[in-house]
Amino acid sequence: MEIPPSHYPATRAAGAVENYVNYQHGSPHRLFGVREVRQATREDIPGIGHKYRLKFTMEEILHKDNPVNCTAEILYHHGDPHVAPEVHYTVEGEFGTNTEQADNKFYNRIKNLSEPLEAQNIPGVFSLKYFYDLKFYFLNGKTEVLNYHSYGNVDAEMEPVRHLAWVACGYVIWQNSTEDTWYKMVQIESVKQVKRNDDYLEFSYVVLIHDIVSQEIIPWHMQVLWNPQHGVKVTRNSRQPKRAAQD
Repeated sequence: MEIPPSHYPATRAAGAVENYVNYQHGSPHRLFGVREVRQATREDIPGIGHKYRLKFTMEEILHKDNPVNCTAEILYHHGDPHVAPEVHYTVEGEFGTNTEQADNKFYNRIKNLSEPLEAQNIPGVFSLKYFYDLKFYFLNGKTEVLNYHSYGNVDAEMEPVRHLAWVACGYVIWQNSTEDTWYKMVQIESVKQVKRNDDYLEFSYVVLIHDIVSQEIIPWHMQVLWNPQHGVKVTRNSRQPKRAAQD
């Protein structure tokens, strides 16, 4: 069954792909975003769930690469316990900028710090206003995502740290997504580097995740490993209790 590409079901399914791709291919200097959903269908699979088939464009948002055409299948399983949506996608053409040199420079800088990195209250890649605008955009039948834009005053040396959080959060969001959620990371509450004796960098993040549908703000802890050759691994993650101010 064809569904409007501008409606929430198609948009949320595209978001699942976006987060999956970021976790698989993102880096401290490379992030991916869905630019436009052009076509969408939904199939009811009895006893299993819903399968979405999408045609859309995606771009590397930090370097403003030209959007590439993509197709994807996303299967949402129904019932308990929760199962992460199954994502399969294809890309036409080159996909993303080579960031090896920048990634290695960041890796060596953090690896050689005399004291472990620690920071609080780092703005997310996008502001909450961006997501309110985004919700309004889709409620009014638009089919293109708003232009991605950086948000907040962050030192250049900390930019890769928040980008790494965005990539790692792609795993958390993908794993916890359903047809009724639309998650985005909006802030890093805290980040602490954990010193290691192997080739990985390790960070302990607490991030705030915004569900655009319910407007809920969710604190989430992520224990993250990263190495330029092996990418990102989220070794532990857990939803945290809401802060008193959010109740």
